[in-house]
Amino acid sequence: MEVRNKATSIQLFNIKTRQMRAFHMSWFAFFLCFFAWFGIAPLMAVVREELDLTKVQIGNTIIASVAITIVARLVIGWLCDRIGPRLTYTFLLILGSLPVMGIGLAQDYTTFLLFRLGIGVIGASFVITQYHTSVMFAPNCVGTANATSAGWGNLGGGVTQMIMPLIFAAFLAFGLSDAASWRLAMVAAGAVCFCTGLAYFFFTTDLPDGNFKELRASGEMPSSEKRGSFKSAAKDHRVWALFLVYAACFGIELTINNIAALYYIDYFGLGIRTAGLVAGLFGLMNIFARTLGGYISDRFVRRSGLHGRVRWLFIALLIEGVALVFFSQMRVIALAIPVMIIFSLFVQMSEGATYSIVPFINKKALGAVAGIVGAGGNMGAVAAGFLIRSEHITYPQALLILGGLVSICAFATFLVRFKPAEEEAAAREFNEAMARRRAEIGDRKPVFELIPGIRHIHPMDALRIYLGVALVIKGIYFIVNMSELEQSLPQGLGEGQNMIAWSVVFAHCIAGAGLALGFVTRVAAGANAIILLGAVIVHLTGATGGSLLGSNLSFQFTLFVFFSLMLLVWRGSGPFSLDHLLRIDIEEEPQIF
Repeated sequence: MEVRNKATSIQLFNIKTRQMRAFHMSWFAFFLCFFAWFGIAPLMAVVREELDLTKVQIGNTIIASVAITIVARLVIGWLCDRIGPRLTYTFLLILGSLPVMGIGLAQDYTTFLLFRLGIGVIGASFVITQYHTSVMFAPNCVGTANATSAGWGNLGGGVTQMIMPLIFAAFLAFGLSDAASWRLAMVAAGAVCFCTGLAYFFFTTDLPDGNFKELRASGEMPSSEKRGSFKSAAKDHRVWALFLVYAACFGIELTINNIAALYYIDYFGLGIRTAGLVAGLFGLMNIFARTLGGYISDRFVRRSGLHGRVRWLFIALLIEGVALVFFSQMRVIALAIPVMIIFSLFVQMSEGATYSIVPFINKKALGAVAGIVGAGGNMGAVAAGFLIRSEHITYPQALLILGGLVSICAFATFLVRFKPAEEEAAAREFNEAMARRRAEIGDRKPVFELIPGIRHIHPMDALRIYLGVALVIKGIYFIVNMSELEQSLPQGLGEGQNMIAWSVVFAHCIAGAGLALGFVTRVAAGANAIILLGAVIVHLTGATGGSLLGSNLSFQFTLFVFFSLMLLVWRGSGPFSLDHLLRIDIEEEPQIF
């Protein structure tokens, strides 16, 4: 069965169409699942003390949390082909929320291990997210759609590193003990997942034309989904090559999400909250990194067809492996953070590039292919977990070994080849989608033709890129000198002071990176403008003895940066930006000035 009426563009702020409702609900549901899946990771230092866990036992719980997902993803992929993504996601969210809330009942290593095993099932939500966006978007933008929905979902792994310690601290502020606080924090995460499961049922449909049940009843869809044969997908060697590739990118991301906070605590001497903040930066790169990987893949296909997608995957994965080797050798926090960000960028771009290829392997068994490849990520995390748990190998040594293995796995992409007939069919479908897109935008010039080279960078583009890079550097400086940042804030705010400090770092690092790339520019500029406005008010009122503006910044320069950010909020991105290419925040071509 061929899916009709797929969307040929991503209209980010439009929730009227079934395609965009599925897009937003799928990434948000995956975000919450990822948040709950790794919600315990930033609190492991507290759990380790209470339950008296050894390094081997912690390693076992990490393996358990990702091992069960291997089987779950295979089953979930099969279910998507049978009952559709809408019901599958609803059941997974509601049932998966139970062990998330139930982990608060754990009193020893054994019960804690069992609950982490149960929580791992919600990691299969990724397969549904990729399935749902794959059937909703046309070939000219499916890579970007898949990468963005998965990337924003994976963002939950970074946000949880930052938010769960704050939720934990909030319960402490109410006078609760450490033991009660981490348990209630997990209950809160599970409750939100449960509610989202109900919302998914009411606000989405399986396909652009309706639900599986309705389409089968009307005869528009076969009653028996023989086309979704799991066996046919499992017999394709390309599926297993991508299984290995995904193990080398998503498997590494899962591993870093599980150990990052402990890594920075044990090897750099950071406190639990600061370590959670730094570890969170790794996952927060998903705001744009995975999208960028899918977007670049969609660009490669224009010139080289499906082979171009594979070529880009090889490049991204190889650089990921090299970056991980460098990160494992960092011993200074000021160097470790930027190298980790670069490493994170290519990890997530590799993931986006992988699932830009998945929809073209076997359209009759899309759920099965997505499930098998997705399971590869968890298999990689399990294999890495056995390496991490060893008492005889330090974390830096383990990361060095993993970096070498990732570089080797990059060559598995050479096994992913497409027959001439498949290339022709994909090219025909792509051209049809582009023809529909041109008809939709009328006489306007196709976006990709507007940026033939760097000579078309406008002055505002250059200013935006400079501000973005400068803010990221300043954010890293604040992380390395968190005490200086906290002292510059008004005293007596309690936990509010920590939340403000973290907001400053988040706005500088993540929104700053968004500015540099021109991705959701108005939101990124607005976030930093609010931070700078607060800094100006604090400076003028003398609410603190320090200077939030920093000794190296004049008041006049700060006002200039604030004014520039407000211009970007008003105007949006120029043509040299991801926003312009994706048409996120512009309606028509900007005039040259």
